[in-house]
Amino acid sequence: MAGKRRTQERRTKTKTISISLQDRGQTTQDFAVGIGIFLLAIAFVFSYMPSLLTPFSSSVDSGQTAQADRIVATMVDNLSEDPDRPNHLNGSAFEERYGDADDSTELAAALGLRATSEMPIDRVNVSIEQLNQSETRSDRRIEDLTSGDPYGDESAASAGRIVTIDHPECDPACRLVVRVWNT
Repeated sequence: MAGKRRTQERRTKTKTISISLQDRGQTTQDFAVGIGIFLLAIAFVFSYMPSLLTPFSSSVDSGQTAQADRIVATMVDNLSEDPDRPNHLNGSAFEERYGDADDSTELAAALGLRATSEMPIDRVNVSIEQLNQSETRSDRRIEDLTSGDPYGDESAASAGRIVTIDHPECDPACRLVVRVWNT
């Protein structure tokens, strides 16, 4: 029996194999490509997200906002006659220059806006409003100190200045508001 045991095949021992860092499955290039794709995906998501959160079409651009600000600054500069009171407007000069404009083309020409021969390219509304916050916007407007196209809460660029004017409804001050929007 002893001879039989020796004649049986001997089992081979399993060998352990050590893998060095150079022989592993992921290379540096694989890691760089994976991180690059991940960063591109993150950049795409962050660049796309603002368009999801903003309105689909904004009718007011920065040019109209700058135009409204330029108009209100020019009006305050032209209607202020006393250098000691820089934001005190002359009410009769306001009515003479801007209040007598029968249509929007005349007001656009008086304010230096773009216009064709038939109609202005941009619509504008100039109004002096009371500072009383308890009333609605349309109730705060002083009708004899309002000029231009009728404004009905459209999307418009607006600029305003706190001014004083000799008018019974403007005590102690009022707000000069210029609104500009496209036709």
